[in-house]
Amino acid sequence: MSAWLKDTTTLQAGAAVAHHGVDIFALLRDQSGSQAAQVTAAGAAWLAGAAPYPRSTLAQWEEHPTAPGVLPCGSAFDVVNVPALFGRRMLERLWAEGPGSGPVATHRGRMLLFAAPGTAQRLPSLLAWEEWGTGGSEGSGGPGESRGPVPPLLCHGTGDAVTVPPLTCASSDGGPRWVVAPDTRTPWLPGPDVLLWACVRVSRSASSRGPAHAIFPRADQGANVYDVSRRR
Repeated sequence: MSAWLKDTTTLQAGAAVAHHGVDIFALLRDQSGSQAAQVTAAGAAWLAGAAPYPRSTLAQWEEHPTAPGVLPCGSAFDVVNVPALFGRRMLERLWAEGPGSGPVATHRGRMLLFAAPGTAQRLPSLLAWEEWGTGGSEGSGGPGESRGPVPPLLCHGTGDAVTVPPLTCASSDGGPRWVVAPDTRTPWLPGPDVLLWACVRVSRSASSRGPAHAIFPRADQGANVYDVSRRR
């Protein structure tokens, strides 16, 4: 199952080829600037591999390189869908104190964290077992330990599909976009244990801060500060 949707977003600056039949891989190889939010040719090949018919998917990308798409979960990746601010804080923890992240996108005020297959089934069970989904200071925490609630997570696995950003896109206004784009045929993907760790760290941090005004930038701003080389 894969489908690519009509979109009017322009290509990256300097790419004046809006005609059909553009060499999408040559275009991706020629992109310059910060690479964290730009899909590479190898990353595009990995994404296409999630579809039942990768060659057909690649052909559609060549026809419409600026269109967002829909790809199935469960084989190449699962997706954990979290509120934007909580997701931004998870990313900060993953990159500052943890192993980094896999590809990450934003869409409709949510953050999509691409995860290892099987994560969608196991992560909710781990959160429920640890009683992190209920919030407050009660549950499995030690004496005197306080924590904030983990917001509802939408976990997409086998049988689900997600919207993914265009391979080439210059505008960050509206529609899905990459925060950490796929850049290799074999990207490292966090499993349920890593994402559970990030959720717990963010929840504890939110509780220790107490009520406060948000000091983080909007989650849809393009601050590409992630050193993607750390994942490998």
